[in-house]
Amino acid sequence: MHLSEILTHLGEDRKNYFNAVSPPIIQSSNFAFESLEQFRNDVQDELANHIYTRGNNPTVEILRKKLAALEGAEDALVVASGAGATAMAVLANVKAGDHVICVKNPYSWTKNLMLNFLPKFGVTHTFVDGTDIADIEAAIQPNTTFMYLESPNTMTFELQDLRACAALAKQHGIVTLIDNSNCSPLFQRPIEFGIDLVMHTGTKYLNGHSDVVNGIICGSKKMIRRIFETEIMTLGNIISPHDAWLIIRGLRTLELRVKRSFESAAKVAAWLESHPKVERVLFPFLPSFPQYELAKQQMSGCGGLITVFLKTDSMEKVEAFFKKLNRFLFAVSWGGHESLVIPMAAFYNIPGRENPPYPFTMMRFYIGLEDPEWLMEDLDEALKVV
Repeated sequence: MHLSEILTHLGEDRKNYFNAVSPPIIQSSNFAFESLEQFRNDVQDELANHIYTRGNNPTVEILRKKLAALEGAEDALVVASGAGATAMAVLANVKAGDHVICVKNPYSWTKNLMLNFLPKFGVTHTFVDGTDIADIEAAIQPNTTFMYLESPNTMTFELQDLRACAALAKQHGIVTLIDNSNCSPLFQRPIEFGIDLVMHTGTKYLNGHSDVVNGIICGSKKMIRRIFETEIMTLGNIISPHDAWLIIRGLRTLELRVKRSFESAAKVAAWLESHPKVERVLFPFLPSFPQYELAKQQMSGCGGLITVFLKTDSMEKVEAFFKKLNRFLFAVSWGGHESLVIPMAAFYNIPGRENPPYPFTMMRFYIGLEDPEWLMEDLDEALKVV
């Protein structure tokens, strides 16, 4: 199906709502039945029918169809956050005594899931260097049932060879899940490589307007139904119809926004790499990136994230740099219209907390929809104090 069809028309049966171009927000918690027979029939399948919005809601259902089609999946679920999506997908596929393989240095709340939550229920884990398939294979145990991938990684963008990971997992009966938030479905389609489940922090590119928190899980109908009937319906990790409508609105411009962000980030990354005050730049589509060839093989682009290391050993100069920076917002997350920066220095010297494993000279930029030349002017001025 063509991308334009998915973003503009798929799932939108306009004749059922007055031929309105924009679908309605069905802001109802409950749905009535016309007869006893319909009641009896529909309650047997809450994923397919409209019974109670904790299960299936018409506005959310439109969004699910679009998201599944974007990833080339049979079905999709939308939940309250990206962290929730990861947790639901993992919990639905592990049991006490199982072992999980996870790439090292994943998103912080995924790491917390592995370190502090799953052990409560007798599930163990091994963190591996996902850049080497041999390390992943060596970590497989007789009780390994699940593999969590994050390609590119959230801070330093390490990649995994998705075809190799999928083949290895299938050989051992292991379910695979990838966080595909960085690339979006436009630049990477893991299901085509054999990955079982794909999740997104839909807060990022899929919504794209920094006004909705949500998570996405895509996969086969069988896997999606299992997650729905166990974790989703039991724990109630859902989004509102209004939030679903906002994400549908965001999807209309997905292609324009993601391509603009990637192209601008590529310009800024190349410029930063050539700057004398910059020690190192990480961006998957720079030729200097360690896995540049793999990036080109399995991705057609990537998110607008750039990790930069300043050429200094002075915290004072790093702080001076950030004081001069005016056109980037200090904030977590990414994927909206606005350019952002996460300074690693902000996590240093916090009472009662260890310093992060990254140097204070490191920062991650997100390049939004602004003119990249305008952003580079700001960076150039700030770099003068380093």
